[in-house]
Amino acid sequence: MKIQGVTIKTPSSMTWGYADFSSEESGRTLDGLSHKDIIAQKVKLDCVWSNPTATETSALLQAVCPYAYRNVTYLDPITNTEVTKSFYTGDKSAPVKTYAFSDAIYSSVSFNFVEE
Repeated sequence: MKIQGVTIKTPSSMTWGYADFSSEESGRTLDGLSHKDIIAQKVKLDCVWSNPTATETSALLQAVCPYAYRNVTYLDPITNTEVTKSFYTGDKSAPVKTYAFSDAIYSSVSFNFVEE
């Protein structure tokens, strides 16, 4: 996986999602038939990095904070090739496992990428 062309630590887990966005005209008619007018389809990547070091945690967060949009390269399961798309990131979290002497050990870092 790359962010802005720079290789980052491989996520411990990544869940790929694909969402359809339908127009207001989509829905069911009185005869019960479903009508779906897809106006866009977008990818969402839910990423988790388990037990990162403090340095790795900092590098991951600096790659996405405070930018609105980032180019992300990932393995696309539809084409089985690497693709690059523009994403924004959702909420970020980095739970601390232990903290002592100004040094943190993190249990994970997680955030998602949502296609622009």
